[in-house]
Amino acid sequence: MKMLKLTTLGVVALMLNVQAGNAPEKGKWEKLFDGKTLTGWHTYLKAGQPVSDKWKVEDNAIVLTSGGAGDLVTDKEYGDFELEIEWKIAEKGNSGVIFHVNEDPKYRATYATGPEMQVLDDERHPDATKGRDGNHKAGSLYDLLPPSDFSVVKPAGEWNKAKLIIKDGKAEQYLNGKKVVEYPTTGPEWDKMVENSKFKGWPGFGKFQKGHIALQDHGDKVWYRNIRIREL
Repeated sequence: MKMLKLTTLGVVALMLNVQAGNAPEKGKWEKLFDGKTLTGWHTYLKAGQPVSDKWKVEDNAIVLTSGGAGDLVTDKEYGDFELEIEWKIAEKGNSGVIFHVNEDPKYRATYATGPEMQVLDDERHPDATKGRDGNHKAGSLYDLLPPSDFSVVKPAGEWNKAKLIIKDGKAEQYLNGKKVVEYPTTGPEWDKMVENSKFKGWPGFGKFQKGHIALQDHGDKVWYRNIRIREL
């Protein structure tokens, strides 16, 4: 009887070790893009299907060559994390990095649930002058909060380095080494921000504290590279 119990406990322990080995280690950096393939990504609401050839890998970067491909989302979901990503936008281009995306078919788009770190050609795209106080400009929390410094963004055709940190219901966004936005991701202050935005009345927007990360297809050419994440 004791031998049976010990054997059973040993099997359970082994299974737990295997499961732990397959899970990303918290605090350890994980590449979301290997520089060669789109492994680890799929089109929103199309898991298991081929990704449009409008999303390509060129020179160690993910490139959206033209619109109509759909947003790319990570296969995995993330809650608290630190994300680093570099982006380059074409002239007059618009895109975004969207997080905490819930991939339920009742939500027609990634931005129906996920807040967006804006990617934009501030000099030429008309969206830069829309919204309120610059909350549509590059580096903003789109339509919610403007970046604290409009000068840190590099122009179209040049690489920008962005970072997003989310932990314990608080978020910080960085652009080219400078913190430009910080905010709560839940609670009364967050609810007030949403109430004063275009997302007012959207039932799923900003409601999830864990979800996919998305690269937005806004119809314009955009590049992403050096994408990595660590869970916190």
